[in-house]
Amino acid sequence: MSVPLALLGLLEREPSHGYDLKRDYDTFFGRGKSLPFGQVYSTLGRLARDGKVTAGENEPGDGPERKRYAITPLGAREVEAWLSEPVAAEPYLQTVLFTKVVLALMLGRDAAAYLDLQRATHLRRMREFAQIKRGDSLADALLADHGMFHLEADLRWIDVTQARLDALAELVRASS
Repeated sequence: MSVPLALLGLLEREPSHGYDLKRDYDTFFGRGKSLPFGQVYSTLGRLARDGKVTAGENEPGDGPERKRYAITPLGAREVEAWLSEPVAAEPYLQTVLFTKVVLALMLGRDAAAYLDLQRATHLRRMREFAQIKRGDSLADALLADHGMFHLEADLRWIDVTQARLDALAELVRASS
């Protein structure tokens, strides 16, 4: 997730205080990992330095004085460009899962046991996603679907790798 671009997008919707940006970010994009206030304000500072947002004058509020940030035309163009570009279809040709399997084989450890443990971990996470999908939030359900589909692909890979583990072990031994 690109925090600067997400904040720019929220600002394109309407000028906002840092507190409001953090709240909206956490509501729509945080999902269990809220954005620290320090990161919000340091990001806004960099965006202002780069001419993508402007900070208004200090305004009184319930707490400390606050500034309302607004997107500039440069920032709006960056959001437009970002939204019009597709996300790269990452091939994930060098994954942590694969690295751990190969290293387990190289080091004489039980790669099959690692794959079984990873399968159990993925299934547990899928059950958590299924619970999230039973909630009332469409956004949460769609994000849970995204996570589940990726985990399903990993599970298929785990099954294929487990079936080919002896051949991979031979390849690793021959290369060592």
